[in-house]
Amino acid sequence: MRRPARERGILGSVSSLDPAIAARLKRAAGADGRGLVAAIAQQHDTGEVLMLGWMDDEALHRTLTTGRATYWSRSREEYWVKGDTSGHVQHVVDVRLDCDGDTLLVRVDQVGAACHTGARTCFDDGLLAGG
Repeated sequence: MRRPARERGILGSVSSLDPAIAARLKRAAGADGRGLVAAIAQQHDTGEVLMLGWMDDEALHRTLTTGRATYWSRSREEYWVKGDTSGHVQHVVDVRLDCDGDTLLVRVDQVGAACHTGARTCFDDGLLAGG
């Protein structure tokens, strides 16, 4: 029996994500129709916001079962495990779902830079107000 679309991975593969968790997620409609959920990576001990990535059910399942943050790359259209190529690994401490079910908070122990530019966070150069 084929699982509902909300339980299948982006590539059409069946996800092993717990159906009870999948049912709680509210995915972004987006023009691409991929049903992604925003995932904010945060340093677990300092609260520092590191980056924003995107997950579907399969990426979340991989994150929960491997203890390594796994995201869906919208530009490359593939899964990527943070640190596999850079060595800047995100070891997952816990994962939380917000009250609306549309955003994940992935608390991690970040090894090295979180941003692809080499900066500690993706938000180092983006101050718009305050300071």
